[in-house]
Amino acid sequence: MTKIVRRALLAAGLTLAMAGATPAQTPFITVSSTTSTQDSGLFGHILPLFRAKTGIEVRVVAQGTGQALDTGRRGDADVVFVHARAQETKFVEDGFGVERRPVMYNDFVLIGPKADPAGLKGQKDVAAALKAIAEKGAPFVSRGDRSGTHAAELALWKTAGVDIEKAKGPWYREIGQGMGAALNTAGAMGAYVLADRGTWISFKNRGELDIAVEGDRRLFNQYGVILVDARKHAHVKTKEGQAFIDWLTGPDGQKAIADYRIEGQQLFFPNATQPGA
Repeated sequence: MTKIVRRALLAAGLTLAMAGATPAQTPFITVSSTTSTQDSGLFGHILPLFRAKTGIEVRVVAQGTGQALDTGRRGDADVVFVHARAQETKFVEDGFGVERRPVMYNDFVLIGPKADPAGLKGQKDVAAALKAIAEKGAPFVSRGDRSGTHAAELALWKTAGVDIEKAKGPWYREIGQGMGAALNTAGAMGAYVLADRGTWISFKNRGELDIAVEGDRRLFNQYGVILVDARKHAHVKTKEGQAFIDWLTGPDGQKAIADYRIEGQQLFFPNATQPGA
């Protein structure tokens, strides 16, 4: 066998070996979460820190809370990270989630045009503000997407004594989209809209929009995280998903959440250790 033939055979063998080799895959989990955690930029801040610590990549499916929980029910996510306590509790009670754990909170704010057609300036009572919007038929944008924010909005209309299904008319626009889209629509229409503060702080296209009502205790907004139960979906990555939850609710994750700021403003406040949160 000549040297040329030996070299050719060696090269062919190396090529076949390389073709047969499979590179080590980065472990990953899928987290179905709210648009607010995505649109606010929180995930962009904390997920690289989690990956650096654990080597696990997190792939986020950002949806309204209702849709995010549905994604978990179908087994299309390993973890859900949402903000609608009643829906979260039912998710666990129905056997789709292992345990709900609190993570953080912020609050909702009622956003409106600076022209303030409903006359809400100085108002601190969000129920009274919504009642005034309905009575005057001032433009209002609803996410209408079964999100945590949408659920909070519907609960607030009820608190205000407004049957929104009967009261809504041309002034009330349901868009079936996320928080960023709702804020953009409100800006274009000169309308009021309920938003989570985190997304509002990070929102750049404010135009003539401003905070109309804030500080009412009924605007409190709690987030929880749940591991999807492998007894419902055997393919769920329990080990990696639990690692994410433990990090998120542990000292490193809680610090990462607290450290996330935009222009000096803290967007979310960690409270994983608060009983009953």
